[in-house]
Amino acid sequence: MERGTILRVWLPMVGGLLVLGWIFHSVPEPYGLPRLIGLVVALIGLAGVILSRYTLGRSFSIAPKATALVTSGIYSRIRNPIYISGMIFLIGVALIVERPKLLAILLVLIPMQILRARREAAVLEAKFGDAYREYRRRTWF
Repeated sequence: MERGTILRVWLPMVGGLLVLGWIFHSVPEPYGLPRLIGLVVALIGLAGVILSRYTLGRSFSIAPKATALVTSGIYSRIRNPIYISGMIFLIGVALIVERPKLLAILLVLIPMQILRARREAAVLEAKFGDAYREYRRRTWF
């Protein structure tokens, strides 16, 4: 297996599952329905982040840069699935710990993610021009 795949996919997946398991078991029993729903939601969010990172491959970066225009897989429908999946993960965690007030964090994070997405879009549009504009037209966020 390629070292990049291990670092990009397997390591975050194992780390995310360990953290999620720790969060789930750190809250005292009983494990009611909201916690179980939260676990499922968080797992969906984590899976989305991992799938997105895998699909991006070597194009993943923290700072916006235009290595390649990735339009396959989950990126064929959503331009920023890592941001969306991260928000889903956080919603799941708030449900697991049974602290709905934690959802207020989204009031700060969502505008931040929108700004990041706009900066990335500007970089991609500058490099890929019409190809990026067409991609943006047929995808969500």
